[in-house]
Amino acid sequence: MKSVSGDIVPIILCGGSGTRLWPLSRKSFPKQFASLTGDKTLFQESAERLSGDGFSAPVILTNAEFRFVVQEQLEQAGIMPEAILIEPEARNTAPAILTAALHVLSTTPDALLLVAPSDHVVPDKAAFQAAIRAGACAARDGRLVTFGIMPTHAETGYGYLELEAPPTQPDSFEPVSLKQFVEKPDAARANQMLEAGYYLWNAGIFLFSAKAIVAAFETHAVAMIAPVRASLQEAEKDLGFLRLSPAPWCAAEAISIDYAIMEKARNLSVVPYGAGWSDLGGWDAVWREMPQDASGVATSGAATAIDCRNTLLRSEDEGLEMVGIGLENLIAIAMPDAVLIADVARSQDVRLAVSRLKAKGAKQAEAFAKDRRPWGWFETLALGNRFQVKRIVVKPGHSLSLQSHHHRAEHWVVVEGTAQVTIGNEVQLVCENQSVYIPIGTVHRLENPGKLPVVLIEVQTGSYLGEDDIIRYEDRYARG
Repeated sequence: MKSVSGDIVPIILCGGSGTRLWPLSRKSFPKQFASLTGDKTLFQESAERLSGDGFSAPVILTNAEFRFVVQEQLEQAGIMPEAILIEPEARNTAPAILTAALHVLSTTPDALLLVAPSDHVVPDKAAFQAAIRAGACAARDGRLVTFGIMPTHAETGYGYLELEAPPTQPDSFEPVSLKQFVEKPDAARANQMLEAGYYLWNAGIFLFSAKAIVAAFETHAVAMIAPVRASLQEAEKDLGFLRLSPAPWCAAEAISIDYAIMEKARNLSVVPYGAGWSDLGGWDAVWREMPQDASGVATSGAATAIDCRNTLLRSEDEGLEMVGIGLENLIAIAMPDAVLIADVARSQDVRLAVSRLKAKGAKQAEAFAKDRRPWGWFETLALGNRFQVKRIVVKPGHSLSLQSHHHRAEHWVVVEGTAQVTIGNEVQLVCENQSVYIPIGTVHRLENPGKLPVVLIEVQTGSYLGEDDIIRYEDRYARG
């Protein structure tokens, strides 16, 4: 563990699905990895916000499906993690946080941990770091510190923190006493709490010493310690990741840190924070965070608004022009394979659309047309009974696995870059406007040895075209 004495170790959680921001966020590629309010992704912004003076290298918790996305986006941001821990399955935040605490505690007993989700927007980095510093003294004294957001409106999508009294100097970020946690309210109750002045939004951000949080588990959730510790002790290193052992991990209770620890602990402090924050928990939150014109209209991509008010228009396909005329209090999101139109006031109900689509078997509920892989991505351009046409992009220095197929043959046409192609025992360079044919059952691989992406059109023909018709012989990404 490369930690400087006195530094805070960021623990970044990035395994959520983000269904309330469908269709831009889906299970296969959730919102933390997307650029929603700027050029960088929410995950990259989170990692950068928790870096620099006073911070050690971060510990990341994610799942196997996102491990290469996490690694790639950290590299793009110029951040080297201390560890990327791979959860065998989602068990909520309590097991994840305990795992991180035990991992850090084994090498840095006096470390402070700053636990944060990876999908929040915090515009003022300096103010946020000042709030963390304000809470650090309490954390070093053994307090479990949470960060409460000064509410700007009566929000029903968040849990709340009830204080003993209204904060007297909220700009000082001085820790105050917490009376109790409050569940997500209805609209009437949310308005009452806003007017009262001593309720804060529960941001799900925590600061404590590794020793203090482990001691809290020993007091309030002792049954979780043995399976989590065993999962960590039996973890296996894999291409720079640390895979937690599945069997003991799955024996740990799936529960949030709020329910397991925070609502039971008595050594709690709250840092009030009012310098700007959003968890982007719905399209209404995205709309509020985006630049708006005088009529409250925000647009992104190839979107045009005419005589609209309080409306969000986003086109996520550069070839798809979206035009709104006379719209009011609406959200319209256009993707290449799905479109969402909703009243701003119904933003929290977008998850219902995902449930309906899953029930009817629509792949758009969870997956994108563009399928990301460690080596790049592909998308289906045309699909018939016995053929499929794909566009495939391979990143510089990356390669597909050495593989074969039982049921399909493939034609590859390189349209950009130069590929190195293995077919059987023959290895050749295939340049732009050249093509190759791979018969059914033939062992093959495509690599990009250059410095620019390789783009090719793949035409598959055969009796079965599913992604599971693949036998891997070698794979640099250790996939099965």
